[in-house]
Parts: sequence; C-alpha cells; structure tokens
Amino acid sequence: MGIGSSAAVLVVEDEPLVRTMAAEIIMDAGYRVFEACDGSDALTILEGRDDIAAVFTDIEMPGMSGLDLAASIRGQWPTIAVLVTSGRIRPGAGMLPEGADFIPKPYMPSDMIARIAALMGADQSE
Repeated sequence: MGIGSSAAVLVVEDEPLVRTMAAEIIMDAGYRVFEACDGSDALTILEGRDDIAAVFTDIEMPGMSGLDLAASIRGQWPTIAVLVTSGRIRPGAGMLPEGADFIPKPYMPSDMIARIAALMGADQSE
C-alpha cells in the first residue's frame, strides 16, 4: 500500500459537523476518506476493507472510546496508523498504544495532516 493520494483514512467522530470538517481537511490533502460515527462502526468498516492506512479518532464517543478503538486497531491491524484527538482529555503515559499519536483539539489542519502523513510513513516502512 503506497503513501499519497491512493491512501485511505478513516475518520471516527460522533459529532457529525466535526467529522465532516475533519474528513474535508483530509480529502483536501489528497487522501480518500471513510467516515464512522463510533468505534463499533469503525471496526465494521475496517473488517470490510484492506485499503485503510490511517484512522483519525476522537477519544470521547458513546460506547467504545477512541483509546479503546486505538488499542483494538493496533491489536488487529498493526500497520494502520492511528491519530487520536480530544478537546478535553489528554492521554497520559501508557494510555495510547505503541505507534499511535495524539493531537489536541482545536488542531490546525496542516498539523493534523502532517501527523497523519508522518504516522503512515513510519508504519509503511516495514
């Protein structure tokens, strides 16, 4: 799976407006985007696709938290990059799975894209 315009990113956010904004930022950067409203929806999408290179998820969602989702992704799909975000929660040491990163809300679009690209670049080097 290559890096660049062919890479797909899954945006997981329960707030529709925030999810749409994040998806548009990522699409504008040249990535294909899929959207999920919660962790369960995200896992269903991931189980049905093999082209998702990165997941951008909020921490606070109903049901499965973004941190639990990140851990599940790392366990089942270790090559998928994971970027976690929140406006209220700052994950402490050991809360994020190895290889995942955190960006606080509000984030600059360029910072979010740079983090996603860096994570995918690191994960794609295997």
